Amino acid sequence: MTRQGNIIYINGPVVKADHMEGFMVREMVMVGEKKLIGEVISLENELGTVQVYEETTGLKVGEKMYGTGKPLSLKLGPGIIGNIFDGIERPLSKIYDSGNRFIPEGIGLLSIDEEKYWDVEMMVKIGDQLKSGEVFAKVQETSMIVHKIMITPEVKGKVVSVAKNGSYKISDILVILEGDNGKKYELNMFQEWPVRQPRPNIRRMPIEKLLVTGQRIIDTFFPLAKGGTAAIPGGFGTGKTITQHQLAKWSDADIIVYIGCGERGNEMTEVLEDFPKLKDPSTGNPLMDRTVLIANTSNMPVAAREASIYTGITIAEYYRDMGYNVAVMADSTSRWAEALREISGRLEEMPAEEGYPAYLASRLAAFYERAGYFQNLNGSEGSITIIGAVSPAGGDFSEPVTKSTKRIVGTFLALDRELAHARHFPSINWLLSYSNYIPILEEWFKENVASDMLQIRSKLMGILQEENKLMDIVKLVGEDVLPDDQRIVLEIARLIKTGYLQQNAFHPQDLYTVLSLQYKMLKVINKLYDRVFSCIKNGIPLSKVKNEKLFSDVIMMKYNASEEKHEYFTELIDKINHYCDSIEDMYKEGSVDES
Repeated sequence: MTRQGNIIYINGPVVKADHMEGFMVREMVMVGEKKLIGEVISLENELGTVQVYEETTGLKVGEKMYGTGKPLSLKLGPGIIGNIFDGIERPLSKIYDSGNRFIPEGIGLLSIDEEKYWDVEMMVKIGDQLKSGEVFAKVQETSMIVHKIMITPEVKGKVVSVAKNGSYKISDILVILEGDNGKKYELNMFQEWPVRQPRPNIRRMPIEKLLVTGQRIIDTFFPLAKGGTAAIPGGFGTGKTITQHQLAKWSDADIIVYIGCGERGNEMTEVLEDFPKLKDPSTGNPLMDRTVLIANTSNMPVAAREASIYTGITIAEYYRDMGYNVAVMADSTSRWAEALREISGRLEEMPAEEGYPAYLASRLAAFYERAGYFQNLNGSEGSITIIGAVSPAGGDFSEPVTKSTKRIVGTFLALDRELAHARHFPSINWLLSYSNYIPILEEWFKENVASDMLQIRSKLMGILQEENKLMDIVKLVGEDVLPDDQRIVLEIARLIKTGYLQQNAFHPQDLYTVLSLQYKMLKVINKLYDRVFSCIKNGIPLSKVKNEKLFSDVIMMKYNASEEKHEYFTELIDKINHYCDSIEDMYKEGSVDES
């Protein structure tokens, strides 16, 4: 018997209906004559409350609500990579090609293309015993990604039928399994999975590998780990979206899932226009060949924005199960939290701080907890790294979303409005930011870069912190009153900020720096500091120690250095040693005018 509710109340995306006693919480429903997609969020006796993922304009009291018997789920299979979806995995390009400039109501739960043929290579034979999550076929989804067709996590059994290698649609039956109870399971190229339920795994593994981004301030000073979490908070105009774009373009993750939830449409347009033109730095293939875009812009339905981050993380878990390292970019979780607040207000729930619902922190934690480094059901290893942008109103980091996120994430990259106004990008404030992954990644840096890289990093970080203290004195009485050993700290700090932390995203040489070059640049700065500080301790005045040409050469090394120029850094260090040796010799001979 078809279960039907009767709509009695409509308040934007929140709809209430009676005669709902046969429905379930989190069940997907079809609302009204247009069959709008919704989800049951509460039941009280026969009264049910539903959030609708489409515009409810024109919906009337008295229309029917129909149950589907299953939760809101995604169709997962070949055709996801390189696509752009809305918040509930409906392909925007397909909707646009059908002649619609905007998403029409009642088009149903469209998903990946079911008519396209894929070349399938079978990996099993009749008689094989297969366990949950095991790979039974492969498809070359893009030039960079091999899509591994897996058994649904709840299914296992003996292979009794296998299709031949060839071209198939995603709905064609490829394998038939016979379970232990004699039940037959027909396996095709896709599986459906509830967005709010994490996909199962064997175990969560320790985090111990660096997510290489090519951004010097991140890789060296505030590193991200594969399987870790990070937040990028910042006020308007500080460069959150650009920073995430840089991470999406240049990080060494296998797959990028970019979720634009609640951002301006022109920012998502920029992503759509830029990404197809960009080349992957490691392979030279188009960047879209490893990217999934989920767009729920600020003018799209607010309930679908709330679901969009779950759509993104579910897609990420699916590819993680294949053994890939996936990076999820959520831009921004503040807009997602605003959607929570709006729906909560319409539900007449008791508001907490700044009107956000009391469960804001737990919902954020549940999302970030789906990151990690895992051993999958099929024995492979994969990771999900979550990098969420936060947009605190007025740049106030004490507001609820930033505070709750800060308690959860492992790396906190605080963007600074003053740095942004000074055109210092990435505008990451080195005094407010932190990374909890530094001790975890110490062995990785020793094995893959250099044993002393993190020690040099700590030393330069100490210089920046010392400079911050000295600047309080400078602002009061000026720099000239400081002794030379403190003035040289200011000079080296300026050099670190300009020559190392500042990075030009539009310069072909500076937009990405490999780890080996980052280490060599650190060594040069460290050598310069040690030598000039030693000269000053020996009584040589700062005016003689500071060579403008030498300091300028060190600052400009980020534009001049490359992996091919092996001798460049050696020559720079030789130049530093030669200059410092010469002024020390002159001082010993008494030929330096100390005035």
